Amino acid sequence: MNAVVRRVLLAFAALFIAFSAVSPAAAQSISVQGNKRVETETIRSFLTLAPGESYTPARIDQGIKDLFATGLFSDVRIRRAGNGIVVQVVENSLINRVTFVGNSKVKTEILVGEVQTRSRGPFSQSMVDQDVARIREIYARQGRAAADVNAQVTTQADGRIDVTFSIREGDKTGVTAIVFQGNQAFSNWKLKGVMQTTESNFLSFLKSTDIYDPDRIAADLEAIRRFYLKNGYADFRIISSDAQLDAARKGYVITIVMEEGDRYTVASAEVESQIADVDTQRLRSSVRTRAGQTYNAEEVEKSVDAISREVAQRGYAFAQVRPRGDRDPASRTVKIVYSVEQGPRVYVERIVVRGNTRTRDYVVRREFDIGEGDAYNKAAIDRAERRLRNLGFFKTIRITNEPGSAPDRVIVNVDVEDQATGSFSIAGGYSTSEGFLAEASLQETNFQGRGQFVRISVSNGQKSRGGEFSFTEPFFLGQRIAAGFDIFTKFNDVTSFSRYQARNTGFTLRAGIPLTEEISIGARYSLYQQRIKIPNSATYPYNNCDGLPFAPALSNTCVSDGEASVAIKEARGSTVTSLVGLTLAYNTLDNNQNPTQGTFAELKPEIAGLGGDSRFVRAVASARYYQTLWDDVIGMVKLQGGHMFAYGDQRLRVLDHFYMGPDLVRGFAPSGIGPRDRSGDSSANSVGGTTYFGATAEVTFPIFGIPKEFGLRGAVFADAGTLFGYKGRRVFEVNGTPGSQCVDPGNTRFQSECLDVRDESKIRSSIGAGVLWNSPLGPIRIDYAYALTRVRGPAGDRLQAFRFSGGARF
Repeated sequence: MNAVVRRVLLAFAALFIAFSAVSPAAAQSISVQGNKRVETETIRSFLTLAPGESYTPARIDQGIKDLFATGLFSDVRIRRAGNGIVVQVVENSLINRVTFVGNSKVKTEILVGEVQTRSRGPFSQSMVDQDVARIREIYARQGRAAADVNAQVTTQADGRIDVTFSIREGDKTGVTAIVFQGNQAFSNWKLKGVMQTTESNFLSFLKSTDIYDPDRIAADLEAIRRFYLKNGYADFRIISSDAQLDAARKGYVITIVMEEGDRYTVASAEVESQIADVDTQRLRSSVRTRAGQTYNAEEVEKSVDAISREVAQRGYAFAQVRPRGDRDPASRTVKIVYSVEQGPRVYVERIVVRGNTRTRDYVVRREFDIGEGDAYNKAAIDRAERRLRNLGFFKTIRITNEPGSAPDRVIVNVDVEDQATGSFSIAGGYSTSEGFLAEASLQETNFQGRGQFVRISVSNGQKSRGGEFSFTEPFFLGQRIAAGFDIFTKFNDVTSFSRYQARNTGFTLRAGIPLTEEISIGARYSLYQQRIKIPNSATYPYNNCDGLPFAPALSNTCVSDGEASVAIKEARGSTVTSLVGLTLAYNTLDNNQNPTQGTFAELKPEIAGLGGDSRFVRAVASARYYQTLWDDVIGMVKLQGGHMFAYGDQRLRVLDHFYMGPDLVRGFAPSGIGPRDRSGDSSANSVGGTTYFGATAEVTFPIFGIPKEFGLRGAVFADAGTLFGYKGRRVFEVNGTPGSQCVDPGNTRFQSECLDVRDESKIRSSIGAGVLWNSPLGPIRIDYAYALTRVRGPAGDRLQAFRFSGGARF
């Protein structure tokens, strides 16, 4: 063998040896060493090969990682031994006990549920370190970012370990300041009002909104962006937001840098179609944006929604509406074009509802106008998301899509998180019309997860008491019809104003349906019994002209000590009213609870006489318009009116008339406006009218120096209105006393049984100021009004300068 051949063979031999050293080996056995508590077979299961699989360095490394991931071992080593491998492990110690020391602001039960370190579990230092970080995060979200958390590990005699988390909670670290940079159009005060996050102040012990929460800040930034886009700033953008913990001020400073851009108005709003058969002229009625208006991104969204619905109803299920804005910076105008295009033919394969633990699936699904098998429509999905948010049943709502089983199929995933929807409350308060009042109520807006509304309440007070049960099914008969009923009984003592007491007991059936996003119509039927009683005692001598037990002799001056009107006496006893009515409502308010702009109007016609004792037709209407005058100053104008008349051969019962007071013109007492019986105690005996109308102008504003979240606002107002037109009987036979009919009004021995009604249509008016406080214990309002014009003299109007209402809910 020559030298060349020998060198080649030696090279092949070396290559073979090297290859054998690194090539996979099919191990025949797995031996485990060092384990005491963990079963050998359990450890082997992490390294057992699948058929045809061989041990490679990557496979062994993965086995080591998998064993470490169990948290059962502090060390894992694997080596080859012949055709097998040896697994050497060092087990973690068992945890004997986990305790928390120093926590008072966060309950131990909450911390136990959050940490991974558990009693009777394996000890892992890395897991303990992660739990320390987790506890710090929990305290940071509670507004205590300076909380100090340490973990002490103690080894017991049996080798087990006690873990103690020592916590120094420290002071609350809230948001000490919110700083805006780049805002010119809106003040800091206004922008802070758009946010949920608030600054720490003397009310911090009552609120949690001043705690720094990154998720809440993200929602606030989106709210600011939408606020600017709603008010015409189409180029608005947030450049940056930053939160820095200021140790000296013991709180976070939030800095938001923005670029407002110019404010745009709409130059034109057109509809164009890429679909030949679509008539764009007919679609223009669905456009809400108009030339000359301030650009409003919300109105653009509503226009897209309305046009999409209209096109879909005409058979173009796959049509898509895309808004396009052509800006002209020089004139600060934008031309809006709604382009109707034929979208891809995609169908909804499934709608999957996930995360709901209480709310039934069908409650979520019914908010979608599309279902499985229908054409996919992005506008319909967005509309469903808005509806779900408005329900108030969920903390979070997220709708996403994923590909279906075919290219033209899509799966719609609806991820929700349920939140509490029931409440029990005890309320107490005082008002000038009802005195002190206490109420207990139980309410559930998502009854048994079916989306139904249930409420039961009982009240007791100085001048009123009663109970009510209400139930509403929002999707009656599977349609978007809100149907329900109310059962009620209520006692009212109105002797301060009309010398009688009344109890109303009955029920109402109702149903309502939305015609559009702003217009709805409702129908109702009410049947109730009214029992009228006139008290007669030494304290309330309102019926002693009848010769009843309290009247020892007719020679007493029964008229002058507060006798009830004979019209009220004629209404004594029980009567039944059967009434059917409609409600037509128009609502464009931006917020139903605290509106800053928009209109709310109602028209309520109704007719009584489908059985019962009353026969009348009545219609009332009201409209409120809100507009932000500047910054946080809100103007409101209200118009209201009503008219009624009897039909058939029956005259109106006295208590079927309208009775007006501070609800029409502030500065007047309840039932203080309108026709009065001057033949008796004219200061109290209002007999009502058939026609009223009124107007109110009011401006509310923040009170300088008071934090906005304190909820205190001032108001100035002017009211004007009138009530007139008594149409009831004027001659009665109620006293049963000879010689009492149509006597001289000055005769104090007998009460005249003929009404002498003072009925004037003079406009009453007032001006005044008030304070509104949305307090932590409930809404409170105090008004002072000065009457400018009124009916004076005998049987004139009754005044009430101060009006107070308020309550507490806890």
